[in-house]
Amino acid sequence: MAISRAQLVKELEPGLNALFGLEYARYENEYTEIFSTESSDRAFEEEVMLSGFGSAPTKSEGSAVTFDSAAEVYTARYTNETIALAFALTEEAIEDNLYDRLSSRYTRALARSMAHTKQVKAASILNNAFDSTYTGGDGLELCSTVHTLQSGNTFRNEPSTAADLNETSLENALIDISDFTDERGLNTALRGMKLIVPANLQFVADRLLESDLRPGTADNDVNAIRNMGMVPQGYAVNHFLTDTDAWFLLTDAPNGLKHFQRTPIRTAMEGDFDTGNVRYKARERYSFGWSDPRGIYGSPGA
Repeated sequence: MAISRAQLVKELEPGLNALFGLEYARYENEYTEIFSTESSDRAFEEEVMLSGFGSAPTKSEGSAVTFDSAAEVYTARYTNETIALAFALTEEAIEDNLYDRLSSRYTRALARSMAHTKQVKAASILNNAFDSTYTGGDGLELCSTVHTLQSGNTFRNEPSTAADLNETSLENALIDISDFTDERGLNTALRGMKLIVPANLQFVADRLLESDLRPGTADNDVNAIRNMGMVPQGYAVNHFLTDTDAWFLLTDAPNGLKHFQRTPIRTAMEGDFDTGNVRYKARERYSFGWSDPRGIYGSPGA
């Protein structure tokens, strides 16, 4: 349905001082703090987890060398979605507007809506990180205590007991990350790099990472996390996280959380010969997901 003069009656009257509601600022591309972006040229992208070899055994003099084998473990798939929105203006509404070009104003609103959707879709990966019905390539949720390894063992990228963000829980998370192993049990030497928090935890995050001394104590101890440079990229606030006490720690795993851009946002307009209406459309294709759950550590909060 096209936007007609009946929906814009006040914009057609002399004496109007201001139009408002479309000028709000917006949070710019907060997903870039979490996801690495790659281009895509197909309907979906797949990434395969490979297992390497186990520890090399000692070879006795004169004995045969031990042979090992490698295999594909699982496949992570990113299916690109098409996101689109449009509006139309009647020919008369455009002709009779007294103040501004309707098309330019509502085109900005269209871009705002498209950007908001992208932020929400990106944040949904973390908002569903503890949901067992929202699974990745290994058949488990993003943050789990029982990620399976080809060796038959498991590893966890969330605490065994859910914990709020504080000095102890952050230190334990960093220790757990340092204990991550690959599919055959070899240590991966990963580090925590950046803390991701909702707006409700930004003050806690700042005190934890920026205080020179231990936060929340009367002791004169140094803030070991800051002093040792344990979270070198600091913290980032994501305003689209829905759980007010969930928090996440990104690691330096090379293939963790990813954003595939299939088609950048494009806009188009066309006039309809029969009605004279002018239609405007915005369209984009992308996907968000993860390949290696070692790319993140998270807690849903206590």
